[in-house]
Amino acid sequence: MLVVQKYGGTSVETPEKILSVAEKVSRVYDSGNQIAVIVSAMGGTTNYLINLLHKVNPNPNPREYDMMVSTGEQISTALLASAMSKMGKRAVSLTGFQAGIDTDSNHVRAKLKRVYQGKMLSLLEEGKIPIIAGFQGVSPSGDITTLGRGGSDTTAVAVAYALDADVCEIYTDVDGVYAADPRYVENPKHIEKISYDEMIEMAAHGAKVLHLRAVELARRYHVPLIVRHAHIDGRETRIEEVEKMEEPLVRALTVDEGIVKVVLESVLDKPGIAANIFKKLADKQIPLDMIVQSMHKNGRNDVAFAIAKDDLQDTLNAMEEIKDEVQAEAVHYDDTIAKVSIVGVNILGSSEIIYSMFSVIASEGVNIDMISSSNSRVSCIISKSKIKEVANALSEKFELRDFR
Repeated sequence: MLVVQKYGGTSVETPEKILSVAEKVSRVYDSGNQIAVIVSAMGGTTNYLINLLHKVNPNPNPREYDMMVSTGEQISTALLASAMSKMGKRAVSLTGFQAGIDTDSNHVRAKLKRVYQGKMLSLLEEGKIPIIAGFQGVSPSGDITTLGRGGSDTTAVAVAYALDADVCEIYTDVDGVYAADPRYVENPKHIEKISYDEMIEMAAHGAKVLHLRAVELARRYHVPLIVRHAHIDGRETRIEEVEKMEEPLVRALTVDEGIVKVVLESVLDKPGIAANIFKKLADKQIPLDMIVQSMHKNGRNDVAFAIAKDDLQDTLNAMEEIKDEVQAEAVHYDDTIAKVSIVGVNILGSSEIIYSMFSVIASEGVNIDMISSSNSRVSCIISKSKIKEVANALSEKFELRDFR
């Protein structure tokens, strides 16, 4: 088999863990497999590098930001390759550029364009083990770019697709995907298999186990994904295509406290206003979550939307630029909210499931601020102060806890 493995920051955060990873990789290689490995920066390194950069310049140039934070993964690759060499294996560390990972020209949130397989394939054919820096690539002008936090997962899936690997294994600090986050719900069920669509919804709405873009890429190119614990053998979760459409069933619940609601109050109600507002956000590549337009009075509307907290300042700057053009009376935000979502194939088609969700939230005395949905998900914005009670009540209702 040709196996691609990815190890997250907590999996390589100490020399001891790096040696443990080297032993795991060696066992796969010694079993007669070809293997390529993608690694993240050692746990805490990226935050350290960002804080160090901000001490020099609180508003650094995006190019220099990428130059700085990409070094964390390069340290991990060199350490793991050295550990492999100690065990008698011929391992070669590669930066994103050396591995042939091309991106667009955007810094901080670069998107993959292509992965050239030549260098990695030649190493594999020579019996060597490529150790590749995740999270990074190179722009058309030759600058180092980064893919956004969590981007090493995306690197792993892209490399697996480029090499036509038999499987892409994501190693982290949990033994797979759970029906809910144990920080909010006690004893959530472990999920052995889950569809790409369900995993995409979970990743997009609060679950941290996999990077959203990685799962989207895996679905598009049919890359088999497995999530395992890096240092404890046992359970795993497989992400795969759904062969048959199931009856509506809630498979998981997610919570996201990292969001903010932004409101443009009393904007003009005429064609083109919404386009002008959201073009500003598109120009800054700010991802949107929910969007609500509510009638105000006298030919004016309130426009509200949710964004990630990390994008708040850029969003406020963009809204101040557009405020006069759309004649908004005010721009304000609310960071006391959280999002709770239920996920499962076809659940939007079940009015009973939707009613049950809203009923449970109401029974906790909680008001719903915003609602959004897809075929596989229903999300509600509520007060952050009540998120744990609501998450537990929903988990109880939809039997997402493991009482064994």
